[in-house]
Amino acid sequence: MCGRAIQVLRGDMIVLVDRAGIVWEKWHRDDPDGRIWRHYNIAPTEDLLVVHNLNSDRHLSSMRWWLTPHWSDGPSQKFAMFNARAESIEQSRAYKGPFKHRRAIIPVNGFYEWRQEDGKKFPYLIEGDRGAFALAGIWDSWSDGTRELVSCSIITTQASDAFQPIHSRMPVILDWDRLDAWLDEETDLNEIRSMLAPSQKPLFATKMNPSMSNARNKLEPEPVGEKIAL
Repeated sequence: MCGRAIQVLRGDMIVLVDRAGIVWEKWHRDDPDGRIWRHYNIAPTEDLLVVHNLNSDRHLSSMRWWLTPHWSDGPSQKFAMFNARAESIEQSRAYKGPFKHRRAIIPVNGFYEWRQEDGKKFPYLIEGDRGAFALAGIWDSWSDGTRELVSCSIITTQASDAFQPIHSRMPVILDWDRLDAWLDEETDLNEIRSMLAPSQKPLFATKMNPSMSNARNKLEPEPVGEKIAL
């Protein structure tokens, strides 16, 4: 699964967002101080910055991390809608439409998973060898005629062998050279499905202060262990 994420304005994030087709000058002009990029512990139901297509243009938008289908009665936490399982995404009424027509990229500097150790759960910060990740996502837009809510889910898949010691599932990590294909609604679905496999790229895990388990803690994370290669 993927239950927490980091989105911070650093060099790796700038390179990734540019690679995803978002012009630096535009989003830097809209947020010159980088205030929307200072999130060290984003939890489900909070907002994520998401790259997506809309009306043939590439956009960087803030979306609620808990998908609300356009056909639903509105926001609800009855069902866990922050992660979409790759294995069943095309069978889900909530996810199959967005998977075909409203795919997204969630750019993150890293994400957290929890590992049971000596009867306690410890958060581990997962990072890549290139820094920022492009996570596969889907999005949808709900409205009741007076208000609109744009929301998203992160797609997860079975963990790679290297990631299994941390968790049995992991977010789908997209190759940077396939970002345009992922976002393009016209890309053949067989090619899209091939992108849902567990990532085999190098990953690193760092044991963090247990205080990061509290979603209200928005401070920069404090490592309590060495960074290890998975």
